[in-house]
Amino acid sequence: MDRKPEPGAPDVAVVAHSRKSFGGGLPELRKVLAGEGVTDPLWCEVKKSRHAPEQARRAAERGVDVIFVWGGDGTVQRCIDAVAGMGTAVAILPAGTANLLATNLQIPDDITDAVRIGLYGERRRMDTGSVNGEHFTVMAGAGFDARMIAAADRGLKDRLGRAAYLYTGMKSISARRVRATVEVDGERFFKGRVSCVLTANVGTILGGIEAFPEARPDDGLLELGVVTAKNPVEWARVFGRLALGHTEDSPFAEVTRGTKFRIRFDRKVPYELDGGARPARKELRIKARPGSVTLCVPADVPAASAAAAGGEHA
Repeated sequence: MDRKPEPGAPDVAVVAHSRKSFGGGLPELRKVLAGEGVTDPLWCEVKKSRHAPEQARRAAERGVDVIFVWGGDGTVQRCIDAVAGMGTAVAILPAGTANLLATNLQIPDDITDAVRIGLYGERRRMDTGSVNGEHFTVMAGAGFDARMIAAADRGLKDRLGRAAYLYTGMKSISARRVRATVEVDGERFFKGRVSCVLTANVGTILGGIEAFPEARPDDGLLELGVVTAKNPVEWARVFGRLALGHTEDSPFAEVTRGTKFRIRFDRKVPYELDGGARPARKELRIKARPGSVTLCVPADVPAASAAAAGGEHA
């Protein structure tokens, strides 16, 4: 839903996670924006990512042209969830640990360059997905990846950075599998024991792995992978296929694509959205949301690339 700007409304808003930083931090961001003529942005700082959506929604309702989101994947995901469908452009300032969406969009970890992309780059419509009604842009998963992310969130990311995911991932590999039934567009796709169910909107996911080489964020579809590996040896074979870009050839992984997934587990299982842990659920309803968000991307990012936010210009 597009809104007309309020009289005197600023063209630019900043929603910043004040505990995240890169480059010269928020003081440098103010300086760079001022140097580009943005001297009075609507400025909102939050100490936790869960407080960011309200600020992003308020900015969109005031009619700002672009919202700069300063933070990690969790802050970006929550802001996009808040403004999806509202027409306001979102520009990412990658101040997090993994910066999954920024990586897929080729947003650099340089404040000046990232700001200029937000102000002067291209604006493209991008699909999102939703899990039980909450939007994500990169990936959502239940099982192995969610346990790994939840464990890393318990202070390890602050101390170890990306290495926290490697550490917690190794500890999560041998976790007990669960029984699951997976439906794709109304048809049963899988029934059995799983260690991980992952859906993605783009190709590159956590750890820089290109898990879904054919993924496009502008095709109205989501990718789905079901992993059945039950021990480190089988997981090693899965990762080996991932590294070669041939996930579909693994005997311990099944992949498909679709617009709507329904996943039911025999017990509550933790899940994650774009690297943010969520409480355990027995059922996940996942839908593709075509063209639901406008993102600022570099002008030279190929529209057909799996890493680009594709589609028509907003």
